Amino acid sequence: MRDLPLPRSLWRETADPAPDVEELDGSVSADVAIIGAGYTGLSAALRAIERGLRPVIVEAKEIGFGASGRNGGVVSTKFRASLSDMAKHRGIETARRMNRLGHDAMDCVEHYVESCGIATAGFAKTGNLRCAHNALALQRLVDEARTAQDTFGDDSLTILGREETAAETGSTDFVGGVLNAHAGVIHPLNYARGLAKAVRSRGGRIFERSPVLSMKKEGDTIELIGPHGTVKAKRLVIATNGYSDATSATSMVRTAVIPFRSAMVATEPLPKETFDTLIPRGRSYSETRRMMRWFRRIDDRLLFGGRGAFGKTDSASAFDALERAMKRIFPQLATKAVTHRWSGLVAMTLDSLPQIGRLDARTAYSVGYNGTGIAMASLLGRYALDLVMGDEPDLALMRRKEPQSIPFYFLREPAVRVVAGWYQLLDRLGR
Repeated sequence: MRDLPLPRSLWRETADPAPDVEELDGSVSADVAIIGAGYTGLSAALRAIERGLRPVIVEAKEIGFGASGRNGGVVSTKFRASLSDMAKHRGIETARRMNRLGHDAMDCVEHYVESCGIATAGFAKTGNLRCAHNALALQRLVDEARTAQDTFGDDSLTILGREETAAETGSTDFVGGVLNAHAGVIHPLNYARGLAKAVRSRGGRIFERSPVLSMKKEGDTIELIGPHGTVKAKRLVIATNGYSDATSATSMVRTAVIPFRSAMVATEPLPKETFDTLIPRGRSYSETRRMMRWFRRIDDRLLFGGRGAFGKTDSASAFDALERAMKRIFPQLATKAVTHRWSGLVAMTLDSLPQIGRLDARTAYSVGYNGTGIAMASLLGRYALDLVMGDEPDLALMRRKEPQSIPFYFLREPAVRVVAGWYQLLDRLGR
């Protein structure tokens, strides 16, 4: 195996300058404390400010350090779980509400970009095309689309055949697909930093490089204890997602998610004429293999990502496999160099749905976006704040009485490898 160069993220290279860092030093009070400065925590803080509260966010690393600053920038209404299965097993009205929440999440991102003035987020409602890798996968996509169309009156979906999908993607690797017009693309790190700027400009505080080492509750006060200071608040929102195992202070939600590494590569700048046939409409695209891969354009480069970078650190073999997959799907890129490689942790849940709820009357949480978190984390951050204030929003299947733990959590790392290997086998067999 060749040596792996240092991870190089295209988002970090092209992002707005990072804000000045303020670390927690001394004792600070707040109406609501929030652990985690990703989309969930930042959105919760903005919602708190709307409600006249003083929020304080504490972040162990930096704003957008986790998935919020490393994802593919695909803004989508979809869930990993099937709406058809939801309707079949949990009832049509529940599935209808889930479908509505998916669209609300997309609208939430658009609202934040506009109301917070995040022009450099580059948000564009270009649509997302799910590309089927075989006939069975296409039938599943079609069934899902027709359920949304016929049962929920969702007019954002269009079924495409083989030739239409080839024209959309510039690849003959797919047999068809379903286009979701209510979806888009964004610069994820600029979006996170823009949300943080809005929080601070409206009176909220964000402490970076300030890990929470422990938590203490006395009476009606929650105290978060860090290396050099404390935050005391009446209420708490936990928004740590795939990094919930970083501290014992968030152990209550740690076993609800399995961190799964997702990797990305970006090509060298490509000639303008390449994009005349390669994803010419500038949408985001994903395929239906279990070890899902996705791709999109960012300026004059192609960004290609997927699951399967095992372990706690970056892997040269995983990046090499991703590059091979990209060049198999797009032979026209065979001679093009990859200039950026990076990865981050996706938080997977047992039922492939986010989990949001209260741990007690003064503590709420929202975790487990299963790789589709830009929109849903933005929405659920708001609802987590409402929950901790005592509201009872209708969150359908995402609302939990308590975090749903992964059975045999201590076996999570070998289990991820076994499951991923099984998925790869099924993908090769076309199942």
